[in-house]
Amino acid sequence: MSLPTAFCARMQALLGEEYPDFLESLTGVRSLGLRVNPLRIPPADFAARAVFPLKPVPWCAEGFYYPASARPGKHALYEAGVYYIQEPSAMSVGAIADAKLGEWVLDLCAAPGGKTTHLAGRMQGEGILIANEIHPARAKILAQSVERAGIRNAAVTNETPARLAARFPEAFDCVVVDAPCSGEGMFRKDEDAAGEWDEASPAMCAARQDEILDEAVKMVRPGGRVVYSTCTFAPEENEGTLTRLLTRHPDFSVAAVEGYPWFSAGRQDWWQDAPPSVAHAFRLWPHKLAGEGHFCALLVRVGAGERVQPAPAKPLAKLPPEFADFARDTLRALPDADILRAGDRLWAAPQEMPALDGLRVLRTGLELGMLKKGRFEPAHAFALALTAQDVRRVVDLPSDSDEIMRYLKGETLTVNCENGWTLVCTDGFALGWGKTVGGTLKNHYPKGLRWK
Repeated sequence: MSLPTAFCARMQALLGEEYPDFLESLTGVRSLGLRVNPLRIPPADFAARAVFPLKPVPWCAEGFYYPASARPGKHALYEAGVYYIQEPSAMSVGAIADAKLGEWVLDLCAAPGGKTTHLAGRMQGEGILIANEIHPARAKILAQSVERAGIRNAAVTNETPARLAARFPEAFDCVVVDAPCSGEGMFRKDEDAAGEWDEASPAMCAARQDEILDEAVKMVRPGGRVVYSTCTFAPEENEGTLTRLLTRHPDFSVAAVEGYPWFSAGRQDWWQDAPPSVAHAFRLWPHKLAGEGHFCALLVRVGAGERVQPAPAKPLAKLPPEFADFARDTLRALPDADILRAGDRLWAAPQEMPALDGLRVLRTGLELGMLKKGRFEPAHAFALALTAQDVRRVVDLPSDSDEIMRYLKGETLTVNCENGWTLVCTDGFALGWGKTVGGTLKNHYPKGLRWK
């Protein structure tokens, strides 16, 4: 790997005698991680199944290292949302945010979905989670991550921070800003990131981070928290960004967080006029732990106060008969949620889900399906949020079987099952829909997700 000369020079100046170890770490074998989805299975139970050789990530209860030989991204359990593949040091953000049951949480720069799915697992379906991504293509990837994880209480938006701030003043208990950055912690993982870096990158990114944070802080209630993070080493984007934020917004402070002895302190000495509290931030160094590197800080707004409650979305007063017929035939109970309608699509959302009219929205809660020519066709997302106990017809296939491979490729299966919509599971975890007719399961796994 070829590192930019200017990057090496500045890191040598910053790190001094630590620099050789740092440089060596960037040329070594990188650590690979996955994070178990507790909406599916307790992490310890997944580890006990020994699907892959796993070692715990010490700072994340849901996180594990896996060997390069494991290939967890090419496994049926990945498609079932049982785990999410995530760089280990990036797991620090969700751990420090530590979203609680019933909270309102905003993930402001959320794609591709690692932080969002981590937050959702901690929330256990209680509260409201808004996952936002400003770039349309990346917002679609984010929505797919939310769908795969079986998250019921999240909306996915494709908005600017400013438009969200105007809509949701002081509405959240926690806002996570995993900010766009110069990506110096990505160099070992992605050589293109090293090639795109230049000396102006940190300053340009820092200016954008300032703008994002100025909007983020407007959306936090008094006593609430902002988690700020980057995957870069540049002081301009880390201690510098915090210093500028605290100067502009003196009602925020960097909180000390206990219980993370693997992390290093923020470097007050690396930024002029940085307040002492900058040392409460965390730096994750690749030469000091098994990870690519990260920066993370917990900011708390002074005072105490309730959230400003936005107007809720308006549910349907009566279920469409097509959906009612489907539910009677396929489900053991209706979703415990409000049913919303957008065009021909139906969604299930918590009663508190805010109205999102006028915003660019990809998901409002859980997509149930679509009304089509007098019938209801269930969405793939709906399947992934169900369990075998929720439905009347189930086909459960071992994750290492030929049948599950055929299902993932979109092939028709022969099954011993009554006629009707059927939930296809693997090792007990929902994977998608099929429709059984006369012992034949017509495959409804989405064409865009099918294995080649």
